[in-house]
Amino acid sequence: MGIVVTPSGQACGASVTGVDLTKALSPDDLIYIRGAWLEHKVLSFPNQRMNDDDLERYTMAFGGFGNDPFIAPVPGRNHIIAVARKANEQAPLFAENWHTDWSFQATPPAGTCLFGITIPPTGGDTLFANQEKAWDDMPEERKKQLRGLVAIHSAKASYAPDGLYGSKDQTTDRSMDIRPSTAARNLQSHPLVHTHPETGREGFYSCLGYIVGIEGISDTEAFELLTELREWQSRAAFIYTHKWQANMLVMWDNRALLHRATGGYEGHDRLLHRTTIAAF
Repeated sequence: MGIVVTPSGQACGASVTGVDLTKALSPDDLIYIRGAWLEHKVLSFPNQRMNDDDLERYTMAFGGFGNDPFIAPVPGRNHIIAVARKANEQAPLFAENWHTDWSFQATPPAGTCLFGITIPPTGGDTLFANQEKAWDDMPEERKKQLRGLVAIHSAKASYAPDGLYGSKDQTTDRSMDIRPSTAARNLQSHPLVHTHPETGREGFYSCLGYIVGIEGISDTEAFELLTELREWQSRAAFIYTHKWQANMLVMWDNRALLHRATGGYEGHDRLLHRTTIAAF
């Protein structure tokens, strides 16, 4: 039996079976999985008893490691981050706002891999919003107004010393090893609507949060526009809700999606290991 890709039936996402990710994949399998990834944008691989070596090998096969700022890697590794939360943790939930991973970088990553190790029996879904569908469904007149705008990205609201995960957060009981820095205040520009480098499809890139302004527009006007667009970008029609299992690998395309974490698993530990796939 070969690889089987089963679409989620939602705005994006598919489950992949018939492959063992604890072993190196053949060139043909890599091409097939990459094609499915580009088509469905989120792929989940259940029942994969991967270790950190397997996770690193798989990430390398899809483009190598991206640069992960502001969060320390797990001991003994350079490219694996622990997305962790203890059962009794009181710190605000990590990554609960819509975002695209590391969009504030000059060369943002192509994708993210996340492997479920300790998964609570309830809650903890990850939501994904298809930004190519969000763009496709936008009225043509509105597209004309938005195409060509350049967004200004920054990590300052999250990772600067006065940001969400800054000095005040360092006094909480957060399990994750976050390292705020003044470097988070740096600015980087990207088109608000970009063309996917592999598929050629247009879509919104990132949203309010990591986007802190629009070139040539006042801060007030930019905030109003970005707030309006975030509501559109995260409409229910564009969303896939992913439900986790232990020993499941999920990979997603940051160039075509927004995502955010959800809670609802109070009283349970949660642990996943994450790698970033470098730009292709």
